[in-house]
Amino acid sequence: MPAKLFVGNLSFQATEEDLRELFAQAGNVETVRIITDQFTGRPRGFGFVEMATKEEASKAIEVLNGRLFRDRNLVVDEARPQPQRSPGGGGGDRGGRGPRPGGGSGGGSWRR
Repeated sequence: MPAKLFVGNLSFQATEEDLRELFAQAGNVETVRIITDQFTGRPRGFGFVEMATKEEASKAIEVLNGRLFRDRNLVVDEARPQPQRSPGGGGGDRGGRGPRPGGGSGGGSWRR
């Protein structure tokens, strides 16, 4: 049964192929995914690697957690399930804004 790993503190220059080669030291790599920003497309510095078995995933954690990779110490751990989100998006009441720092009455001589 495949086991998913979280990989953090990734170099922004790391590629999915780099991770595939690195994690192959611990066993069979099923999938690799580096998470990117949805707006810019740039890497966010973390990703997920799915190993073929739990034993291989444990070996990857043992061998690769804390290892220097592209000038950064990797964080490798079991992936945690993402918390369930309620449908319909976020929002909600953020509360009042309160008084502004420095008086904030709007009548001062601040750049006219």
